[in-house]
Amino acid sequence: MASAFKPTYPQLAERPKGKQIHNIYRERLRMFTGQGQYKKQNLMSKLYDARMSGSPNIELHVWSAPKLSRPTFDEATKKGNEYRKAKKGDSFGPSWSTHWFKVQFTVPEDWSYNGQLEFHWESGCEAMVWSEDGKPLQGLSPNNRTEWILPSECREAGEENTIYIEMACNQMFGNPTGGDTIQPLDPHRYFSVREADIVSVNLDVRALYYDFWIVGDAAHSWEEHQALQICTQIMDKFIAEDGSDACIKDCREIAKRYLGDKIDSADVYKSDKMPLVQGIGNCHIDTCWLWPWAETKRKVVRSWSNQCDLLDRYPEHRFVASQAQQFKWLEMNYPYAFDRVKKHIKEGSFQTVGGSWVEHDTNLPGGESLVRQFVYGQRYFESRFGQRCRTFWLPDTFGYSTQLPQLCRLADMNRFFTQKLSWNNINNFPHTTFNWVSLDGSQVICHMAPAETYTAMANFGDVTRSVTQHKSMDQDATSLLPFGFGDGGGGPTSEQLEKLRRCRGMSDQIGERMPRVQMGGTVEDFFDRLEKKAATGETEFVTWYGELYFELHRGTYTSQAANKRNNRKAEILLHDIEYLATLATIGGDKKYKYPKKDLDEMWENVLLCQFHDCLPGSAIEMCYDDSDELYAKVFKTGNRLLEDAMEALGFDDGSRGSLPKAVNTLGWERKGLLHMPTSTEPKRYGFIDGGINVSNVPKDIAASVEQVDSDVFVLKNKDLEVKVEGGAITSLYDVKAKRETVPKGSKTNQLVIYDDKPLYWQAWDVEVYHLESRKELKATSEAKITEAGPERVAVSTTTQISDKSWITTTVSLAASVDSNQPSQVDVDAEVEWHETMKFLKVEFPTTITNTEASYETQYGIVRRPTHYNTTWDMAKFEVCCHRWADLSEHGYGMSILNDSKYGFATAGKTMRLSLLRAPKAPDAHADMKRHHIRWAILPHAGPLDERTVRAGFNFNYPLRTASHPNPAKLDKLLSAFKLTSDSSPSLIVDTVKRGEDDEDASNGDMPAKKGRHVILRMYDSLGGLSRGTISMGGVKVGKAWKCNLLEDELEEMSIGDEGLEVELRAFEVATFKLRLE
Repeated sequence: MASAFKPTYPQLAERPKGKQIHNIYRERLRMFTGQGQYKKQNLMSKLYDARMSGSPNIELHVWSAPKLSRPTFDEATKKGNEYRKAKKGDSFGPSWSTHWFKVQFTVPEDWSYNGQLEFHWESGCEAMVWSEDGKPLQGLSPNNRTEWILPSECREAGEENTIYIEMACNQMFGNPTGGDTIQPLDPHRYFSVREADIVSVNLDVRALYYDFWIVGDAAHSWEEHQALQICTQIMDKFIAEDGSDACIKDCREIAKRYLGDKIDSADVYKSDKMPLVQGIGNCHIDTCWLWPWAETKRKVVRSWSNQCDLLDRYPEHRFVASQAQQFKWLEMNYPYAFDRVKKHIKEGSFQTVGGSWVEHDTNLPGGESLVRQFVYGQRYFESRFGQRCRTFWLPDTFGYSTQLPQLCRLADMNRFFTQKLSWNNINNFPHTTFNWVSLDGSQVICHMAPAETYTAMANFGDVTRSVTQHKSMDQDATSLLPFGFGDGGGGPTSEQLEKLRRCRGMSDQIGERMPRVQMGGTVEDFFDRLEKKAATGETEFVTWYGELYFELHRGTYTSQAANKRNNRKAEILLHDIEYLATLATIGGDKKYKYPKKDLDEMWENVLLCQFHDCLPGSAIEMCYDDSDELYAKVFKTGNRLLEDAMEALGFDDGSRGSLPKAVNTLGWERKGLLHMPTSTEPKRYGFIDGGINVSNVPKDIAASVEQVDSDVFVLKNKDLEVKVEGGAITSLYDVKAKRETVPKGSKTNQLVIYDDKPLYWQAWDVEVYHLESRKELKATSEAKITEAGPERVAVSTTTQISDKSWITTTVSLAASVDSNQPSQVDVDAEVEWHETMKFLKVEFPTTITNTEASYETQYGIVRRPTHYNTTWDMAKFEVCCHRWADLSEHGYGMSILNDSKYGFATAGKTMRLSLLRAPKAPDAHADMKRHHIRWAILPHAGPLDERTVRAGFNFNYPLRTASHPNPAKLDKLLSAFKLTSDSSPSLIVDTVKRGEDDEDASNGDMPAKKGRHVILRMYDSLGGLSRGTISMGGVKVGKAWKCNLLEDELEEMSIGDEGLEVELRAFEVATFKLRLE
């Protein structure tokens, strides 16, 4: 028997062998693929087998679009456009200009058998490849997507081919000054064509580059010992064999020892091992931000065309896109690209998510606006693609209001995805996957990507962070990894898809040390599994009740004040039009038709302006030029529609001698003074005591004003006594309650200004330290009486803020006319504002003690701390409110009403309303203009109740005046769809409109439904079980249903003699559909 060889341990050492110095060897890795001094010797020198540029193989000619226009393909290529000769190195501009290149190229004879041929374009700005016959093929972006793969028909040797390049003179993030992304735009940027070449690509080298990237990433982690040796062996092999084709293949085999042998196809995902991380392609395109809407339209076609190409080439790829507005733009402007997208949606690889018109802000829009975001979004997706979205997708919005879970459920969605709270700059949000619960108890399953980004680069670290930063591992360890270039568009790249294949191969090869990533599933697959676990009781997910407050970007409640004012005024105008137009179709002129098309256009424009960088005030100046133009169109159309509806109801301008009447579009009777339009002074007032009749003001109703000392005035009515000194209020005495509401030695209605320099994000942020720079503003002129009564009295004061800015405030008090409604002190302010990085506020110190203050939010109330006990409490030093904020103790309270302001704070006993900011980036001229601002102080005996809620509505919804020759004819009609007097006062009928698909009003997007319907939306405003009856006011109704926001019928309801009886749980939002007879 032959003896087995038995190695012996040598007695003598052959040579010295040192320990591998890992940090040096790790540093060496970048030399192999870097673009530094070794790029001509390293792997990248082998990437291209051949390259050609310039004549005779490539000819460039360019036509520059006039001014800053963005012509279509047909406009750019029409006869008569002079295309001049161009070459690499030529520069084009200025910022936002467009230049169309005609590229004619011929593949040489000796290239026809090369593997992959690509056209490379690099101009430092965005571009689009078009076919000769006008099809948009692919977007090009600096640094991340500069290649277009030549299709087979363009590879015929000796045949001339023609494509067009649409060059847009803007980077992915616009044209900022000085290279800092958020700085105001530089209008004089020029871009050079640095590359316009055809190259032959060595695909083995490119694959090895991806291999080395991922193994190299692992070498910088806990895997360094094994991964570093693999990388070292690859480099040593490459050096030893001088980077030959054969050695490249050998190097790949070395890499596959660590990555597995399936990484070159989608087969790598076919193992039966349980993945923890689900990759999903995502392309967050800000509908406007550092670029205008017109550029967004091009970003959409560039980005989504790229994804259609990748979906064709990578079977595992799944891509999601939200924002119905962007789909509509694509449909209108790029039908070829839209058809490509629609094909992939049908195949299931391109998924619609979000269900909203845009990825909107959720703090500032009114409740009905949030509803319409879903209504218009879901209807668009259903009408174009045959399916609604199931997941609300909002990764980049600046906080999430408390009623969103309820509205999501009512819009046919029960899951929610975001990640923005990972940006919190004070506290770390404690959950990844959880049940988010709204004010009424409705819940959605929420998942926040633990990679803490919606634009992951699909690196080794993104995959590992999906586990290491996961905060809900004890309940469910899985997560979504949204990857792809975003904000400025782009989406996933082939490079990212290749990297994820290698990450998966690595985890299958080395085991649980690397989280297993899976591709090929959808967002719905991910949430379906979570939902099943919750439904079956397998997992009881943790809960988070109430708002998801974002501890950053608090300045967005105030920035771009005019834009916010336009939003609220447009919401009010739409509310009034829909209400009056609905009545007009029931009891008005028979020829009148509900203006659905115009209303849809108005709503779509308003919803567009609620995008999460537009309405919050964090976009460039061009965006506000755009939104101002849209709002002007909304108001022009709206005023016409309002006039048409009023005319259909019989109202006129009074020229025929008819008497003026008050038109109340709110759901309760209103009583009080009515300012009558007049071109003469003094102001003239009428009196309304419910109904529509306007009478003379009763003589026993009066307010008075008296100057009692130098620059000291006292305003009185039977409820309040107000002392005004130097424009501020030093005493606000409640006569009936016998209570002083201003602390001794303090001043309410005191203007204050702060230094406002956040750490970075100027338009977005206000930091807690700004509170330490408080400075009181003192009047610089003596006050004067500007209205002497008896209906209303007023005192005006001017304060010079600086040599460029001033504010004139008018404190007024109306005669008390309603025993059921407490009197309020109104303040009107005119501000000329030209400051730099300052924050203007008005303070209201009170004598009220409570650890919580109440703030109106959409369809409800949010209660927030007035103290700084914990960092969670302190983080809410600036919060969002809608029409009012309230601080109450047992038996008494103070409400501050506002018109079109949203920023607020309550610290201890002091309330503060935020008025104006002065950031200089990204809009250098933000808010630099004249502003008109209104607020009111409403002291009230007793708790916060319907008096404050209704006062907030009344303050924002003015009574409209018009004349009518036969008002008795309207009495019953105008009482329709209002709550009866015995209904709970907490109930609010918020919206009255026609059915979306009524046969006489449908816009045709969805099949029309027989009959005519009225839609009523109402809610409980105070947080308790509420019952009431909605009067039909003589309108004949055949059937009634409770329905969801999309007007799907949920349950039939009966209508009694008094009307429709309803019962709502605390803070419930309910929608009812009435079929007219």
